[in-house]
Amino acid sequence: MERKKYLKKIKRVVVKIGSSSLTLKEGGLDLVNMSKFTSEIANLVKEDIEVIIVTSGAIAAGLQYLGIPVRPKDIATLQAAAAVGQVELMRTYGDLLAKGNLKIGQILLTQEDTTRRKQYLNIKNTIENLLRLKVIPLINENDSVAVEEIKFGDNDRLAALVASLTEADLLVILTDIEGLYDKNPQIYKDAKLIYFIGKITPEIEELAGGIGSPFSSGGMVSKIKAARVCSFSGIPMVIAHSKTKDVLKKIVNFEPVGTFFAPQTEKKVRSVKRWIAFGVQTKGNIYIDRGAEEAVESKGKSILPVGIVRVEGNFNKGDTLKVYSMDERLIAKGISNFSDKDINKIKSKNKKQILAEFGIEMCCEVIHRDSLVVFNEHESQS
Repeated sequence: MERKKYLKKIKRVVVKIGSSSLTLKEGGLDLVNMSKFTSEIANLVKEDIEVIIVTSGAIAAGLQYLGIPVRPKDIATLQAAAAVGQVELMRTYGDLLAKGNLKIGQILLTQEDTTRRKQYLNIKNTIENLLRLKVIPLINENDSVAVEEIKFGDNDRLAALVASLTEADLLVILTDIEGLYDKNPQIYKDAKLIYFIGKITPEIEELAGGIGSPFSSGGMVSKIKAARVCSFSGIPMVIAHSKTKDVLKKIVNFEPVGTFFAPQTEKKVRSVKRWIAFGVQTKGNIYIDRGAEEAVESKGKSILPVGIVRVEGNFNKGDTLKVYSMDERLIAKGISNFSDKDINKIKSKNKKQILAEFGIEMCCEVIHRDSLVVFNEHESQS
């Protein structure tokens, strides 16, 4: 079977469970489904598989606790609900996992926590130490303090980043739908589940549509984006229905449950490059000419001033930039050796011209190859 070659050595799994699977339609936590989910987690641990949980549900739990029937739109009330609900959510997880003699450790993150390399590695070390101590890391976005600028946006992306950060063997996203269909199952009764996706194409993205529940911020689109992160990081991913009986056991036993996304396996991407690709927010863009594009994509070269045509944004030395071709295709992301002002001074100039005008200190790569992540497929990375 196609899945077996990717799943034969599962030692570490990140399991993300969405709001739609954790909450009731009328609001509040779905204790029946949470009990099922945590029981299955305990069974994986008995099989010597390390499990990291990425969970949603704090805001929904908080709204119920505060007696607010409809999700409000103002950030202040949502953050208050998240603060209250996070306590309820962790208490519930703790009680349910204790039935399987498991302990939990809470980690709350914002996107800002991943932007500094040292902090990013500290998160990794904390997770590794919890696993070493036989504690289940329970990770959620820190909704009580996160503002729009530092939010992951949805926990699918957070889960994919955690899987990449911890070099997991598999990411499982549990939701309220079986997986990705060949057409919208809410409209077409003859829609068929796609069991295996070898590569995410524009056609696959088109199929994602925008299926989501009123309590979640994700949908199938965000899950496809998560699959891209996993594929790039060499990690297989499965989307499956949370209420499928023994869903996690079936997945690790190669059964055709949900939709399986195959990972990129040609080359292993170094940890620092995965961080550049997904852990850091970009501060600006540069556009390079056809010659530079070929040098970067086909010859493994750094980005030099002579190949840069246009600069966008205000940024400093050390900030991360997106690199585009002239036809606006995202080619790469990388850490800049110059500010936007300095790149504008030296763009399109060769070494001899730069040396004569500005001196030796301006005669280096704008982005060195070691700090450059090249996306070989024609795809957009978050």
